[in-house]
Order: sequence, then structure tokens, then C-alpha cells
Amino acid sequence: MVQQNTCLAYSTDFISKMPGVEEDVPLKEPGVAESRPCKPETSGPTQEDKSSPEDHPSCVIDTVNDASKLSSEIGMNHDFHVEEKVLPPSSLEGRVKETIHNAFWDHLKEQLLAAPPDFSCALELLKEIKEILLSLLLPRQNRLRSEIEEALDMDLLKKEAEHGTLNVPHLSKYILNMMTLLCAPVRDEAVQKLENITDPVRLLRGIFQVLGLMKMDMVNYTIQSLQPQLQEHSIQYERAKFQELLNKQPRLLDHTTKWLAQAAADLSMPPPSCPDTPNSSSGVSSSPSEAAISPEPLSPAMVLSQGFLNLLLWDPEDEEFPETLLMDRAWLQELEAQLNQLTILASVLLVASSFSGSVLFGSPQFVDKLKRTTKALMEEFNSRPEEEAMVTVSERVSQEIHQSLKNMGLAALSSDNTASLIGQLQNVAKKENCVRSVIAQALETEVESL
Repeated sequence: MVQQNTCLAYSTDFISKMPGVEEDVPLKEPGVAESRPCKPETSGPTQEDKSSPEDHPSCVIDTVNDASKLSSEIGMNHDFHVEEKVLPPSSLEGRVKETIHNAFWDHLKEQLLAAPPDFSCALELLKEIKEILLSLLLPRQNRLRSEIEEALDMDLLKKEAEHGTLNVPHLSKYILNMMTLLCAPVRDEAVQKLENITDPVRLLRGIFQVLGLMKMDMVNYTIQSLQPQLQEHSIQYERAKFQELLNKQPRLLDHTTKWLAQAAADLSMPPPSCPDTPNSSSGVSSSPSEAAISPEPLSPAMVLSQGFLNLLLWDPEDEEFPETLLMDRAWLQELEAQLNQLTILASVLLVASSFSGSVLFGSPQFVDKLKRTTKALMEEFNSRPEEEAMVTVSERVSQEIHQSLKNMGLAALSSDNTASLIGQLQNVAKKENCVRSVIAQALETEVESL
């Protein structure tokens, strides 16, 4: 089930005030593109303390893009790591970036080839390289720190540049040796390739590219090392950030309030029934909403569980998504898509088994093949309406059953049974379909128990 701690922190006070609700507290991969010596700083407009309802969504969007989004991602995603952003060469951004980089390195080449050579840009690059190398050191590596400080003493290098004796190739060789000591094994090959470059400008450019990757390696190593502590404090951090916003905008959590109120109302309603199949759901566990039959009052955990189940059935067009979960919306939508496909897959297998008989469905090989075939065809759901995609699924499943019955020497389905099978499979695309409803109810109960 989705992690509920953060939402619970914001929602318990509201839930406990509802009628009938009692308080019940229950590395090292990719890097970045080549670095640049200068990084312009930008600043954005500040939000007003008061906003109209129309300003509410934009304020929340700005909120979820701050550091709390990164904290939440690190806390929930055990595989979180920083990756290199590779721009397509044909894209506008890629062309602009390449043009700017080429212009800079061409300018550096002109400076070094001038008579006398101009080392102003080279000194800035060496200064940044020194800072990067120092940032890659662990606190205990004092000897290497002192060595780098001495070898790349900027005051001394400036004096050498003034006298025209700055030896850029010699310094580059020292930097490569230090990179060999500090880089992860996965970067050894990249550093070794740099040793074969004789042109000083190309070498410096390559050094910055590999240093960018090494910086990302260090970031990922640090995240991996600190993840337990980050997970422990992420909830408090996010809660503090939201509290700051609530102090400025008391109505910031209107959508969260509405979401929880709907969950509580759902728990008070009787479970839906399927009149066409009165006995089909007799073996299925009761849904969370059946808790309303119990005389026990609703607890915050029950309301939250129902709320998260509702999110797995959320209308993508509904913009009133709970503010406390906006950072996780894409992840929740992915879970919703997976749950929907699992529901359809189970429904297809259930319908197919009723026509195939126990002998055919008693074959693990056949069932596994049917599952793989259906899952592959369901990929079309991303590009086609479910009703259209299910036409293909139903025809293919019918063919698989017919061929398997024939291969096993069993009687083939009659034309009427084949038509009925295809029709029932196509009806699975409808959310109100009884078979699909029963499967969905069972899956929701299973999800709630996790």
C-alpha cells in the first residue's frame, strides 16, 4: 500500500473531528553533461501571502517543485539516483548547448595560442577543477586534500601565468592522476582515454566531462549512505514545509479535506452488488466499505485506507487531487494503471477458464502462455481505448483456447460458445462488468490488507 505517514500527519486532526470518527493512532551510475565554468543564477517571483481560488493550483505546483519533492522521492524510492540528462542532438536545447560549449572552448584555444598566451580562462577552469576534486574527497582524506591544495595553489598559478610559465599540460596530467585515485571503477576507462589526448583544450574539455560524471557518482553515493536518515526525517521535514505554507494560506488543503470527507462517506455506504451474478462474489472478502456495518466508529486509519483506494480509481481529468499527495501523483497514477491491467488480466483468465474446462486450465504451460499473450496485447491500452484493444484481446484468447484444445485432443468450442466467449471478454472492457467488478473488489480488499 502507498506510504501513508505523511498524509496521516496532515489529516488526523480533520478526521478526528468527523462525526462517528474516533482518534486511533495507529551507486553509482550516470552523471551530468559537461560542466561549465560559469553558472548563471536565476530567481523567481515570490508568492503573495493571500491568493484567490484561481491562484490555488499554481501555488501548489510551485510548492511541490521545491526541496520537499526531492526529500519525498529519496525517502520513498530506495533506487533513487541522479542520472545524466542526455539531450538529443537534434533538439533546440541540445543545439544551443553544443553551440555555447563550442564557442567557449574555441575562445579558450584562441587564448592559449595567442602570443603571449592568455591564461585567464585557463585559471578559472583550474580553480573550478580544484574545487571539484576537493568536493570528491572524504573527510578523512586530509593528506590528499593538502596535496591538491599545494599542487593547485591558485596564487602560485596566477604568478606563473603572469610570467607566461604556466604549464597547462603538466597540470592536466596531475589532475588525471588524481582523478584515477578518486574515481569509481566504472570511470577508470573514461579517465584512461583522456590520457591519450594531447591537445590541451580537448583534454580540459574531456576532464570536465568525466568530472561531471564523478560528481554524480559522489552524489549518488552520498544519497545511498544517508538514505536511512533521510527516510527517518523526511516526514517531519515535509510536515514543517507544509505548515509554513498553511500559515500563509489556511485553505491550502481544501482538496485534501474533500478527499478525506469522500472517503469517510464511502465507508458509510453499503457495498455495491452485482444483480446478474448473485453468487459470484460469495467467496470474495468484504470490501473496506463494509466496515460501516460494524458498530465500531471509523478510525483515521480506516478513512485513510479508503482514501488511498479511491486514489487508485482516480479520474485523471479531476484536478482536485489531494495537495498532500501531489508529489506522488505520477507514482499513484502508475499504480492505478497497473491495478487496472491486473484487474482486466484476472477477469480475462476467469472468463476463459469458464469456457476452457478444468483440463485445459489445469495445464500451467497453457495458463502461463495465456497470461503472457494477454499482457502483451494489453500494452495497446496506452495508445487505444480499452474497448478497441479488448476486441484484439478477445479474438486472440479465443484462438489460443481453440488451438490448445485441438492440440490436447479435446473437443473444440462450438460456434455459439466461441461467440459467447468473445462477447464476454469484450464486455470486460466495461468498468460496470460484473466479472470485472468482482475481481476489482477482491483486489481492492487485498491491496488494503498490505
